[in-house]
Amino acid sequence: MDLISKRIREIGIISIILIVAFSTSLLFYIQNITEQEIKSNLLSQQNQRQIASTKGISLHTGSDLNLVVGMLDGLANSLYLQQGDFYSNNASKLVGEKYTQFSKVIDKLFLLDKNNVVKLSFSPAGSEGAILGADYSQRNWVVDTRNILKPVFSNGFERQGMYTIFISYPIINRNNGEFLGIVATSIPTVPFFARYGNVEHIDRQFLVAYDANGTMLANGASQTLVGQNFFGNFTQQFIKHNPTLNNLTRILLAGGAGAAVYNYGKGERITTGSPIIVNGKPLYFVQVVTPTTQIYSDVNDLLSIENVKMFTLLGGTIAAVAFLIILLFKWTGSLNREVKRRTNQLDISNNQLALANEKLKIRDKMQEEFINVAAHELRTPIQPIIGLSEVLRYKKTEGEVQRNKILDVIIRNAKRLQTLSEDILDVTRIESNSLLLNKEKFNLNLLLMNAIADSKNYIANKSKDNDIKIESVFGKEEISIEADKNRINQVTLNLLINAIKFTRQGNITISAKKQEGLGNAGSDGHHDGVVVAIKDTGTGIDPAILPKLFTKFASSSDGGTGLGLFISKNIVEAHGGRIWAINNENGGGATFSFWLPVTG
Repeated sequence: MDLISKRIREIGIISIILIVAFSTSLLFYIQNITEQEIKSNLLSQQNQRQIASTKGISLHTGSDLNLVVGMLDGLANSLYLQQGDFYSNNASKLVGEKYTQFSKVIDKLFLLDKNNVVKLSFSPAGSEGAILGADYSQRNWVVDTRNILKPVFSNGFERQGMYTIFISYPIINRNNGEFLGIVATSIPTVPFFARYGNVEHIDRQFLVAYDANGTMLANGASQTLVGQNFFGNFTQQFIKHNPTLNNLTRILLAGGAGAAVYNYGKGERITTGSPIIVNGKPLYFVQVVTPTTQIYSDVNDLLSIENVKMFTLLGGTIAAVAFLIILLFKWTGSLNREVKRRTNQLDISNNQLALANEKLKIRDKMQEEFINVAAHELRTPIQPIIGLSEVLRYKKTEGEVQRNKILDVIIRNAKRLQTLSEDILDVTRIESNSLLLNKEKFNLNLLLMNAIADSKNYIANKSKDNDIKIESVFGKEEISIEADKNRINQVTLNLLINAIKFTRQGNITISAKKQEGLGNAGSDGHHDGVVVAIKDTGTGIDPAILPKLFTKFASSSDGGTGLGLFISKNIVEAHGGRIWAINNENGGGATFSFWLPVTG
């Protein structure tokens, strides 16, 4: 009997040891899989963010180069240069002003006459500019400009110890087509691309830029690579002929975007590429390179802490097992409960990590959406403002009527920029809980009548094809409220203009009526309030949009940011009221309403 009991104890001890060994191995295996999944998810997220970031850099770079081309176009078509005036103080002053305006982007700005001789030159103080009287006839970009009579973007080449590109623009008389000369600028490539990212340090995210021939204009991996052709022997030895990077760069230089992960002996990298579009063509190209060690640095710290916890847990488990061996099966139940508790903790940690990752995705998506909307809304009015301002300054206009029309366009787009900036500031105040109200007592009916007058002006300026009538339905009794007058006017105009945008023809009716019980109840169970309703006969609200109508961007329409209803909701709620919207029962249009407390 003792022998059998001893045998059972031995089998029990061996079983426990095997279980401990298996559990430890399984724990390490699960931990390793978890780490790999986390790193894989981080790499995937970084890849998506970096693709968007690279595209943004290429768009920003292309936009700056297009602005430079626009500046050269303005000079080439200016009154003085169109008359062949390259020598007067007026011409010098005009070119000097443009150089000062763009000096942070360009290095030199100079004029060549029809014989390709330098007649006017501006460059940074202390540096050598284009030599007056020098003949540039042998420069490739000069020859190309004269041959095609269009803007020319040179490939990169070394100039005075610095890698440089040239942009040239022909000066052609608009009346007789005579070639008068060339206005040109030089841009040192390394300082230029340093405006958009790191081009000096290999141990963190950096940029690589190419011209159309694959010559590197900037490279954060090594300054010795600047001026080298990517497919040349020197560069290929540097990257050890890495096939992944070679293929990615071929696709980029062919005008395509792409992304890849590789390692040519200097650490694993993730690289994304995008062409730089100038004048509608891919003329230069940029890659963003990120060491994966930078991506994993934060998570490695977290994993190190978790590993310490795991080893601590493992040590405690082994000690517990040793104690269990002495007591044999006495505490088997307790051990099982402890294992379950630890497993639950691991599940909770994994769930929390998944939730945090999901929140990060949502935040990144919202930020990207906001940047895209803001960038589009800013670019749309800026382009006509710049273009028409150039027309007013350097080109002749046909009479006061045309000049006033141009000024009207400039003013309208400037006001659009002002409205966008005010909306962005309001969203910032709302999300930082710093929206302040300047309350005062005023007649709500009078405010609504003023808002109707303003919206009628908006209709008149919107389109001659619209047939919209705005009607008011007010009682004779004055409605006095204590609120921020300017903010309530902002809400009313937002809702009126929103109704106008979606109403082609018909009526828009605004009403104000005292009601009870729609806000937060007071000490007596209710309090008085006023409901302002704006009813239109437009297209109505898409049922898919209705549940999220008052969130950011949900109601974005052509010509707007989608912030108006979000701002209006927060202004009304800051007053202790609420706002809502419904589609009209007859299927025609929608009604937006908001409730505010009144003082009497």
